[in-house]
Amino acid sequence: MPSITSIRDISERTLSIIMGGGQGTRLFPLTRERAKPAVPLAGKYRLVDIPLSNCINSGLKRIYLLTQFNSASLHRHISQSYTFDHFSGGFVGILAAEQTFSSSSWYQGTADAVRKNIIHFLNHNFDYALILSGDQLYRMNFRKVLAQHEALKADVTIATIPVDRASATSLGIMQTDKERRIVRFVEKPKDPAVLDTLKVDPETYADLGIHSQGPEGGSQDLFLASMGIYVFNREVLLRLLDNDLTDFGKHIIPGTIGRERVCSYVFQGYWEDIGTIRSFFEANLDLTAELPRFNFFDMEHPIFTRPRFLPASKINGGQVDHAVISDGCIITRANIRYSTIGVRSLVCDGADLNRVIVMGNDYYESADSIRQNAEAGRPPVGIGPGTRIENAIIDKNARIGANCVLSPAGKPENVDHPLFYIRDGVLVVPKSGVIPDNTVA
Repeated sequence: MPSITSIRDISERTLSIIMGGGQGTRLFPLTRERAKPAVPLAGKYRLVDIPLSNCINSGLKRIYLLTQFNSASLHRHISQSYTFDHFSGGFVGILAAEQTFSSSSWYQGTADAVRKNIIHFLNHNFDYALILSGDQLYRMNFRKVLAQHEALKADVTIATIPVDRASATSLGIMQTDKERRIVRFVEKPKDPAVLDTLKVDPETYADLGIHSQGPEGGSQDLFLASMGIYVFNREVLLRLLDNDLTDFGKHIIPGTIGRERVCSYVFQGYWEDIGTIRSFFEANLDLTAELPRFNFFDMEHPIFTRPRFLPASKINGGQVDHAVISDGCIITRANIRYSTIGVRSLVCDGADLNRVIVMGNDYYESADSIRQNAEAGRPPVGIGPGTRIENAIIDKNARIGANCVLSPAGKPENVDHPLFYIRDGVLVVPKSGVIPDNTVA
């Protein structure tokens, strides 16, 4: 007779752990006042909504989020967005870095964060730990990953994605045999000779479930890159963390290859590691395409977020060409092209936006607030009349005055200005930033 454990659904035997504690320095200034997973995405979401929604859509409803830096807004978003009923047994628990009798230090890395919270995880009955990043854009059915993990009797499974030669030099590259067991790992291989030894043999494509063409179509060399998504058997995880190693990708995973049964789950679909201002900017702009690579309109696998109960957006004339416009916006005779407009955005008469990410506002400004700010020389919240902006990110609650011109054109790739920043060639107005009337930058 099978045991109770063997007949329980695989989702009921899995604990999901999302890493949300990094400083996010490469996403500065978007992370100046918030954790990286709390950065707004696609007008109305947060980055953390992606792994959480993937878990929920996969039937995984026991989820922990590990946080550390600038975590107040992330905690608020989670508490306002993810509440399961009393009978489902599901939860999204927040575990912030804390001092204990055994440790007084911050998380030193992903593995250290899990190690310091292992006492909380062991309060649950689980066979598998699914460890995820909080800052990636993708859609994945984790049940398929877990099913392969069981079928191959793996100790550790690493999700991998086929990439081309140019991308392989900035990622951790795995080499597998035809049974999907990982036999070698090289972090960011630069030497062409080393890369040649890591490329996937086309004769194994069928065995690994890889399509014959490359990621962008057409035949080319392919390499299996780690996605930073791991499945560990419970006892294996405990054993691998019984040391002082701090990071899964840098320390734990390389040490397991050849010692444990480590297998690759090959994922073929859209995946973007949103780790820099440029990658964040391009991923958001891609959503304005007629057929974006990531589909927020897939209602079989929806992306969840906080319900805000905002009014429908109002457009008082103007021209809109390939734009994503969120709830509660008021747009008046503006020209908007290839841009995303976040919740509660106000875009005034004659404004011109081209390739702009407007993150929106947390509130509607009252008449008294507008008057008081005007007396202090500050424009209202929103994009002022006659203002032109291109290739820019406007963070939340920014006040952009009238007749301004904001563009990174002709400027260095990275600039720290009193009113704005430029990172990776993208101009960024920080959260609650103020750009006075008639500013030309």
